[in-house]
Amino acid sequence: MDEVDRLILAELERDGRISNNELASRVGLSPSPCLRRVRQLEESGVIRGYRALVDPAAVGRGLRVFAGVRLMRHVRADVVAFEHEVMKLPEVIACHHITGNFDYLLQVEVADLPAYEDFHANQLAALPGVATVNSFVIMKTLDAP
Repeated sequence: MDEVDRLILAELERDGRISNNELASRVGLSPSPCLRRVRQLEESGVIRGYRALVDPAAVGRGLRVFAGVRLMRHVRADVVAFEHEVMKLPEVIACHHITGNFDYLLQVEVADLPAYEDFHANQLAALPGVATVNSFVIMKTLDAP
């Protein structure tokens, strides 16, 4: 991977729908070599896919919460059971296995605080092996430029 590939990736991260001609212009290539590089980045797995960024509030998920989850035990069977079940929950947007005070950090999106209370009590805390859940309600998100 060279500097041109890095420029291509930066432009695609900013705008995944950019035309190949515009992308080529921004990174200083002609369209054919630019397209070859993008396809190589896709085929090698560097570019894993393209997505739409959806406004959570517009689809009834206006409350975002980070939930730190600690498991009771760290035996492999418990970890596998938790990971399998947590990924079935549609409210869980991302699940990260982390170090520190928690075993997992979840990004959860729900409609509002009562919906999160219900999710926490009836789904999250009921997952296999969960010892504690600490919730961090997001008040505002500052997006990078």
